[in-house]
Amino acid sequence: MESASVEQAAGLRAKIRDAEENLRKLKEELATLMPEGTNAGAGDEDTPTASMGDDVEDGWKWPLSAEEYERYGRQLIIPSVGVEGQLRLKKASVLFVGAGGLGCPAAAYIAGAGIGTIGMVDGDVVEASNLHRQIAHTTLRVGMSKVESAIAYLKGLNPRLTYRPYLTHLTPQNAEEIISQYDIVLDCTDHPTSRYLVSDTCVLLSKPLVSAAAFRTDGQLIVLNAPALSRGDASGGPCYRCVFPKPPPPSSVVSCGEGGILGPVVGTMGVLQALEAIRLVASGILDHSGKTSSPEYPTEEDKKTLQPSLLIFSTTSKGPSFRSVRMRGRRADCFACSSSSKLTLQSLKEGGVDYVRFCGVNAPVQVLKPEERISPAQYAARHPSPAPSGSAAAPAAAQPPTPSPPLLDHVLLDVREREHFGIANIPGAVNIPLSTLLRESTAAAAPAVENEMKQSQRDTTTTQQHIRSHPQPQPRTTTATTTATATTTTTMAMTPDWLPANLPLHAPIYVVCRVGNDSQLAAKRLKDMGLDRGGERFVGDIKGGMKAWKEEVDDTLPFT
Repeated sequence: MESASVEQAAGLRAKIRDAEENLRKLKEELATLMPEGTNAGAGDEDTPTASMGDDVEDGWKWPLSAEEYERYGRQLIIPSVGVEGQLRLKKASVLFVGAGGLGCPAAAYIAGAGIGTIGMVDGDVVEASNLHRQIAHTTLRVGMSKVESAIAYLKGLNPRLTYRPYLTHLTPQNAEEIISQYDIVLDCTDHPTSRYLVSDTCVLLSKPLVSAAAFRTDGQLIVLNAPALSRGDASGGPCYRCVFPKPPPPSSVVSCGEGGILGPVVGTMGVLQALEAIRLVASGILDHSGKTSSPEYPTEEDKKTLQPSLLIFSTTSKGPSFRSVRMRGRRADCFACSSSSKLTLQSLKEGGVDYVRFCGVNAPVQVLKPEERISPAQYAARHPSPAPSGSAAAPAAAQPPTPSPPLLDHVLLDVREREHFGIANIPGAVNIPLSTLLRESTAAAAPAVENEMKQSQRDTTTTQQHIRSHPQPQPRTTTATTTATATTTTTMAMTPDWLPANLPLHAPIYVVCRVGNDSQLAAKRLKDMGLDRGGERFVGDIKGGMKAWKEEVDDTLPFT
């Protein structure tokens, strides 16, 4: 009976997998079709559903159609837009690099405003973890291309526009071909390599760029290369390299998957990107892209409008706040936009700039040797039962003290941040975030060195007194004694408080993190602290981290 139930369950799982695959294919087909209620036969994403003036009858004397006056009426009456600004929006084209947390809200408002042509570049597919912030995607479109999903949403919002999908990531090889077709670019990516590539290409093609970023509860926004004047023209707007000549340290680049992101924060930054793009287009500034400054342009008013600044958004327990930091103009020695720049579209396409190497993003961390790492399955086999916590509970009042806790056979350190640890962890693991470990071990190093020096001085004094009273020299014994004493002092000084007191000196120390990178750095630091006792104790990590643990040991583990 029980065997039949198992077989029946396996059969149902197989049917579910087949149904999900069929559903995914249907979703992809649906994304290529026009939303319900739009004109028949308008399924090609590179053509508008209806031409912007197709419904204008003979004798119509107004520059916009009746439907356009109705659709865009609320923004037409704004002084900074008007009919002239709306015509500019209708004529303009905008490219979104990224269809995620920034790209979705930005594209929604760009489409709503009536910008005539919208291009979208992204090679990723929709995941369930995207849905709390990437508002153009839905549960039914999980597994579908983000670009197709977003365009399906935008067509439902405004079917009168032209949509161009690029189901790929932007690369040095395709950047020129794609970006050259648009008037303005919105960088909605989340990594320095992409930001430098987008900015360099925009400089070479004289395209204004609106760049934004968001992380946890903070965000920032900056308009770059506006006005997009010729390279070397000091009146042109700064590029991304002018503001950030050097990329951030690789260790400081944390993805949303690792550090987290609050949906409304990234949504706010995306909306602000759309606002800046609409402002630039409606004002007519794009008409001067690629030109050289002259007495007529930019005017003093233009300079005020385009004064480069970095907008910083932050939300704390006191509520959200904005502040603006005034930025300098173009750098005279900028690698990309200065008159001395050697950067060209050809060199870009041929790989003359290695963005991955420039940003320090190399292969996965490989600090430990193979023998210093074990797989999740190996750890689970060696230690099948949960390890004790390593800390004894405080004795109740008026009761005899509890006996000493039993000795541990090992300790597992989880170096993820406490928020990740709180969601799910391996039983018996001790949470010591990598940032805490690095900070405390660095702080402990100074007194350890000082203690070693003092001990060495004391040993030297003792040796000198011994030589005075006993003329026969004993350099080897003295040296060995001094080294051993100093080493012992250093080891004791470097023993961290969070290491369980009931861990024997030879018991192994394992380290685990999210995906197996931070754990190597942590294990290396523990070795540097002398906790491996010169190789007598195993100190290593679990390969692949919690992600691999879920795949190999416990598939119910929530992985974030």
